[in-house]
Amino acid sequence: MKKRSWLAPLLVVVMIFGAMNMTVSVAAEPGSDQDPLVTLSYLNDTFLKTVLEKVDQKIAARNTEIVKQLGGQASGAESANTFSVVTLTQGQILTGDIGCEVMLRVGTAACVSPSAPGLIDETSAGTLNNGGALEKNHLYMMTIEGRGVQATAATTKLLVRGTYTVA
Repeated sequence: MKKRSWLAPLLVVVMIFGAMNMTVSVAAEPGSDQDPLVTLSYLNDTFLKTVLEKVDQKIAARNTEIVKQLGGQASGAESANTFSVVTLTQGQILTGDIGCEVMLRVGTAACVSPSAPGLIDETSAGTLNNGGALEKNHLYMMTIEGRGVQATAATTKLLVRGTYTVA
């Protein structure tokens, strides 16, 4: 009988430790310091979104700071990156600043240049000299001051990106 007397208290102690272990396991929150298991869904759904939001906030703050440093001229920089439609009548000349780009869409036009090269044809990687006809849907760039495009049709439409004057 003495063998059975130590078995009962041992069984009670094991049950008490088991109950304590279950209590600690239930109390630990998943993903906390007590239970550091992190799932892929947590990383994709929660953590990544939080990080991306913080990055977006920092970028927006930095962009605002840059605009302030430039004196609020960000809208002019944006307009230089977009094309605008310019309509010319026969004989009108569009003269672009260095870096200005033009694309002939409607009508006909010719290069105006005091010396060679006149315009750089970005589409074919060639050059166009004074009096040369522009090809439709080719992108041309003015790389030297005093270069331009003269309308040779009653109505000529150009896509223009950059600073230019029409005379």
